[in-house]
Amino acid sequence: MDPVSHQPPPRLSWINTLYSNFGFGEGSEGERGEDPPPTQDGAETLPFIDESPTSSPQPSATAPEDQHSPPPTPDGTPEPGRQLEMRGLVLSGVLASEEIYLNQLEALLLPLRPLKAAATTSQPVLSHQQIDTIFYRLPDIHQAHHTFTQSLRPCLQNWHPHNTVGQLFHTLAESLGLYKEFVDNYKLAVEMVERCSLTNSNFRKISEDLKVKNSRDPKETSTSVKLEALLYKPIDRVTRSTLVLHDLLQHTPPEHPDYPLLQDALRISHNFLSSINQEIGERRTPVDMAKGESRQLVRDGFMVEVSDGVRKQRHVFLFTDLLLCAKLKKQAGGKQQQYECKWYVPLSELVLLSGEEVDGPLVQAVPDYELEEAKVKISHSMNELQREKRQPGRAVERLKKKVYDLESWLLLHSPAIPLRMHQRNGKSFQFLLSSDYERCEWRETIEKLQRKDVQGLVLSSLELQMLMGSCVKLRTVHNLPVTSNKEDEEGAGLWGFLHVIVRSARGFRSSASLYCTLEVDSFGYFVSKAKTRVFRDTTEPQWNEEFEIELEGSRWVRVLCYETSLDKLKLHKDDNEIIDNVLFRGQLQLDETLAQSKSWQPATLEMDGVEVDMSVKFTSRDLSLKRTPSRKQTGVFGVKISIVTKRERSKVPYVVRQCLEELVKRGIEEVGIYRVSGVATDIQALRAAFDSNAKDVLLMLTDLDIHAIAGTLKLYFRQLPEPLLTDRLHPAFLQGVALSDPAARENCMLHLLRSLPEPNASTFLFLLQHLKRVAEREAVNKMSVHNLATVFGPTLLRPSEIQTPSATPSHAWSHEIMAQVQVLLYYLQHPPLTASELRRNSLTYPM
Repeated sequence: MDPVSHQPPPRLSWINTLYSNFGFGEGSEGERGEDPPPTQDGAETLPFIDESPTSSPQPSATAPEDQHSPPPTPDGTPEPGRQLEMRGLVLSGVLASEEIYLNQLEALLLPLRPLKAAATTSQPVLSHQQIDTIFYRLPDIHQAHHTFTQSLRPCLQNWHPHNTVGQLFHTLAESLGLYKEFVDNYKLAVEMVERCSLTNSNFRKISEDLKVKNSRDPKETSTSVKLEALLYKPIDRVTRSTLVLHDLLQHTPPEHPDYPLLQDALRISHNFLSSINQEIGERRTPVDMAKGESRQLVRDGFMVEVSDGVRKQRHVFLFTDLLLCAKLKKQAGGKQQQYECKWYVPLSELVLLSGEEVDGPLVQAVPDYELEEAKVKISHSMNELQREKRQPGRAVERLKKKVYDLESWLLLHSPAIPLRMHQRNGKSFQFLLSSDYERCEWRETIEKLQRKDVQGLVLSSLELQMLMGSCVKLRTVHNLPVTSNKEDEEGAGLWGFLHVIVRSARGFRSSASLYCTLEVDSFGYFVSKAKTRVFRDTTEPQWNEEFEIELEGSRWVRVLCYETSLDKLKLHKDDNEIIDNVLFRGQLQLDETLAQSKSWQPATLEMDGVEVDMSVKFTSRDLSLKRTPSRKQTGVFGVKISIVTKRERSKVPYVVRQCLEELVKRGIEEVGIYRVSGVATDIQALRAAFDSNAKDVLLMLTDLDIHAIAGTLKLYFRQLPEPLLTDRLHPAFLQGVALSDPAARENCMLHLLRSLPEPNASTFLFLLQHLKRVAEREAVNKMSVHNLATVFGPTLLRPSEIQTPSATPSHAWSHEIMAQVQVLLYYLQHPPLTASELRRNSLTYPM
């Protein structure tokens, strides 16, 4: 492309006013910028760091059609050719990002010259001192980046992989001292802008109407940006200084002459950021940890109490005559423990409320993607902890605390099933649990105790103090179910897939419409994973339905049998309200015996004369997700996508088109679509119909449960002999999404998309368009782009051959799986792009 134009922007009205009022000549010191980020509340905190991807111009060099890139070397590092290609992509992104940053600085400096000129007149807008405070060190910062950009641009316009740019980055890193002075002055500058805006209408007009051009299309109109937002841009920029250097070092061979210079530049940047860490570091809000207990103890456990809309972790103790809610206070040194009573209610005065008896606002559930992100961070930290344990030290304790904090956050925010109660003529209370199983146990135990004609009571302060002192000794549940509180001999649970066949039940006293749900524990709390069909008007339902359930360190599978509610007034409650009656509950322990067995294991669960028959089988993650080519190449599943599309004379396989068509018709608003398991037997039947090209496949699609169709689509992509985004490009996708600079990341990711074979690219874009439509209905189906990326990312990217060492449990959320999720998430969050648009907007980057 042509060098970026440096013609000045259209003269702003207030600049004209300054020049005309005071008779000064032409000239400006800035030109362009981009939309500002929002600012955070609070005078002492720095504004929000804008991490959004940036669409940016590219340097002039045309990317050749992607050749067959060599695979990564055995140690995981890319081959030198791929490494140097990625280096070029990173540098092109750096240049585009620098040009955007220069535009922002120039827009920021635009009022400086006329303000200084006005300050020498009898009608100054600002004094010299105010001007110096607001614009302190900005001209010097601009000059440093202008020099860097002017030197980098010709390097990329005449690019060769062995060009050297290390000295440019080293020189720029040496100028970081300017930012230290800017950061020290930043708070004063922002306060000065606020103060001057309040007292001077002319300056307020200036500060609220800085115009920045659209960097991608100079023909587009400028955008109005506030001065405070632009003042934050240098802070934003300097906090990213190490990110680009990390990217460059990662894709620069050690023998390249730039390598030592980039290493030293990175060292300088690290030292600089450490020196200003207190000014620009994140401020973390500590998570409340709580526990508690009482007298002749019947039951105790952790619940999340909701008070004034705030979640608080509590330890709840149920005694023979009262319910007590307490918080555990840790004393100095962490050796002694003491409970603080938050409230207690005599059982004689306690009333349990059902969902239909509750009025008022319901508690907002935490989005699933936030919970999944927390799990990813926990697994990542656990991997680090396992490595660091070989050399115990301060890092081990730091990582243990990090894992504890993350798991505690997850336990606080994951529960969503309400348990409500109130004291007669008194206050109401609300708890949140993760499992309806636990809610049933609490309700039944409380109601059983209340049937014993418990008496009212009032505890004196001394009795309450003694009761609190006894909680530490009486409690049966001592700690939150976090990793750091578990003994090593407890085991890590099972990681992989549990196949469950819910066969039948018997022993119900009267006919009812019955169905079962399955729950498994994950990261310390239980999650509902599957649901059978409703078997109507019977005492002996015969479900015979098979499910595949993902296990993440799980130790238990729970079965709950419900009678469907016939009260239509109850059917419009919030999604977290379970209004059907629980008639049965039971649980089965998942142990190493099950993990070692490769065959189906029968199991019968019993409660109050009701028995539920089931069978279970465990499959490891690697075995379950292994891509095995089909021996029958005339079918669809397990056959290369290029063979199927060539045979069908289509760009997208028939199985994908038909499944998505049916899903759009009646599944796009289904709660948990793609996340809720479909019946395995239905999925296999539909798979066989597509493989045999059965004539009744369309009829089956209209008759089958929508979750079975969604499961068939996922199974097709999972059983491809090669992932949809190909083995060859898999390392590049993971490297590209890891790039820290948004411009370089976009350049690389769209180039890789264009490098896919035509049927792969067409099918991916077809699926991507559908998933975005699903995400648009998130308010109804509860499936965000993050949820969809978690479900489909590994399915679309997992390589056909993976050689991994003996995996520890936390490897289930390894770096690679995390990166696969991030790749799909990137495309889901990117503006819509069709195959024709990809070809028309061919990206350019240096080679």
